Amino acid sequence: MEASAIVRVPAGNQGAGFDAAGLVGELRDYFISGGTRSLDWRRRQLRQLSRMLADHEARFLEALKADLHKAPLEGWATEVSSVQGDIQHALKHLKKWMRRRKVATPMVVQPGKSYVQPEPLGVVLVIGAWNYPLQLALAPLVPAIAAGNCAVLKPSELAPATSALIEELLPQYLDNGAFRVVPGAVEETTALLEQRWDHILYTGGGNVGKIVMAAAAKHLTPVTLELGGKSPCIVADDADLEVTARRIAWGKFTNAGQTCIAPDYLLCTPAMAARLLPAIADATREMFGEEAKASDDYGRIVNSRHAARLAAYLEDGEAFMGGEADVEERYIAPTILTGVSLDSVVMQEEIFGPILPVVEIESLDMVEDFVNGRDKPLALYVFSQDDAFADRILENCSSGNACVNDCMMFMAVHDLPFGGVGPSGMGAYHGEHGFKTFSHFKAVLKKKTMLDLKVRYAPFTSGKFKLLRKLR
Repeated sequence: MEASAIVRVPAGNQGAGFDAAGLVGELRDYFISGGTRSLDWRRRQLRQLSRMLADHEARFLEALKADLHKAPLEGWATEVSSVQGDIQHALKHLKKWMRRRKVATPMVVQPGKSYVQPEPLGVVLVIGAWNYPLQLALAPLVPAIAAGNCAVLKPSELAPATSALIEELLPQYLDNGAFRVVPGAVEETTALLEQRWDHILYTGGGNVGKIVMAAAAKHLTPVTLELGGKSPCIVADDADLEVTARRIAWGKFTNAGQTCIAPDYLLCTPAMAARLLPAIADATREMFGEEAKASDDYGRIVNSRHAARLAAYLEDGEAFMGGEADVEERYIAPTILTGVSLDSVVMQEEIFGPILPVVEIESLDMVEDFVNGRDKPLALYVFSQDDAFADRILENCSSGNACVNDCMMFMAVHDLPFGGVGPSGMGAYHGEHGFKTFSHFKAVLKKKTMLDLKVRYAPFTSGKFKLLRKLR
């Protein structure tokens, strides 16, 4: 570690009755001091974050295993490596992101020059989620650092092993004057939300998102809300059966379905369903064996309460595949559910688990009406060999993100924004989009005093009016 990156601050910012206002005040004083603004400081913090992940990769993978039964490869690919990729992308492009953006200066304000200057917002709050407890805590922190902010990180208490490790390690690597970790649950989060922030980024469910937004409104604080919803997976009759089945099975059952951008339901014709469902079942068995419960590669539900909720969903249809549940063991089998009613709970609420309902439609011409008749989803998936059909769906159906012939892999493209629309969220981050989220782009006009045309000053004559018309 680089000793110059560490500023020691006494512990005691967490727990019941912790001084949230004092914590924010300390960070704001540090920000005002200007310590976070330089390119060198930002790069040093990003490199330290990368070093933390590298130094303790095995411990993070163990924590993810303890919290969600994540296989080491899955934990590395979807969490550790994902954040490392964000860091390296930011380091590569940060100098360019921080540059002034020159804009044209019209004749009426000459002589002068105009530009847009990125500047950090100040002190921001990042509230992570439990389903990807490392990635969803640290991935937003990367652009917050890149933009030159101080930040408080609130990891999810529902992933206690990962949260505790973040709390332990982050202060050992990052500038403690600028970054703090606050563990805890509702009481601590409530205390944090009562404070004035310069930005809040929250990842989680819509109900808590409303609470976050209401709290932010009291201080006119801007928010980024990464929520969720029921992401449709549309499969045309001409889709490549084997590849489509494998990618849907992977997208749905990774992390035991606890992914905000997982396919939430399948939308296809009866003819395609008859071919596709056995293929998905085969692909699932190839990944997890005949009994996923015995597989080291298949995850568990985060807690028994969520497992019980998912077990109840199994009653909303017939299990074409799976259907087994062991609430005590937090196990829900990879399940394909047929015969579901559109009024059933499983088709009304975001599933957030390894249950894939199948909705059969008579014709693909009905797809747009079906999707647009529901809340705008966080993700939308189209499988088809017909580019015109895929483009038609993308143009006519709104979603936060989309993939054609794959699931979730837009997350691997650092230059794509990640964010929802409508009930699935607001705002976006990742790559330069994250830098912009945590920055203010200040409009600047710099003028000289050597020439001061009096045409804009009173008294306003007809001659001045004519000249101003020509100069505009």
